[in-house]
Amino acid sequence: MTLDTQVRDGVIALARDAAARILAVYETCFDVEHKSDASPLTEADLASHACIVEGLERLTPDIPILSEESAEQVPALLRRSWPRLWVVDPLDGTREFVKRNGEFTVNIALVEDGVAVFGVIQQPVTGALWHGAPGAGAFRREGDTDMAIHCRRPAVAPLRVAASRSHRDARTQAFMDRMGETEPMAQGSSLKFCRIAEGAMDVYPRFGPTSEWDTAAGQAILEAAGGLVMDPRGRPLRYNQRDTVLNGDFLALGDPSLPWREWL
Repeated sequence: MTLDTQVRDGVIALARDAAARILAVYETCFDVEHKSDASPLTEADLASHACIVEGLERLTPDIPILSEESAEQVPALLRRSWPRLWVVDPLDGTREFVKRNGEFTVNIALVEDGVAVFGVIQQPVTGALWHGAPGAGAFRREGDTDMAIHCRRPAVAPLRVAASRSHRDARTQAFMDRMGETEPMAQGSSLKFCRIAEGAMDVYPRFGPTSEWDTAAGQAILEAAGGLVMDPRGRPLRYNQRDTVLNGDFLALGDPSLPWREWL
């Protein structure tokens, strides 16, 4: 699908509007609730959700929306009948938001026949915004100006890995041990995909649950920049194909020629 420029810029504007709603809460003494899965929920999540859903319904009334904050209201059978949909995380990294470390984002992706074909990620605290569509390029937008971004290819040692410096699960540590010389770089939320897309990082191994709205926008941007997001069997992540919205394990690579099978 070729995305209309008006729709693209409309979604980018929506992400910025949502970021402003988030920052309005960020600057206050906000309350934190917890959802049924014990994940945190704040007024900022809900304000961003309302802003994005209302905006997308105006912008593309024919495309349904799957948002983290309303996903439980959509039956899987209905959702899976949608050939195209927006996949939205109104505030990715609520834990980072609560910690006030700035590493949280707004994620908006367009999925078509299971493939993430367009993504926007906005970081409210810095104002940084990334967008991309595989086949059309990936960009970092400053103000109204787009700067093309590309993955680091070839990626050479030390490989820069998205991983906590101090708190790594055993599988991630074993994976990194097999990689040779690495430089771990801690980074919150979907910013990991953006950093790989612009060449600042190389590999993001994820062994553990994530949801489709955590990865769809990042995958679109990273693959538009020349990278790849795939499961441990080498299959690209796909969306809205199953009853669950949980992803399995995956690897995000800036340089698809890296010998990733040797590290598993």
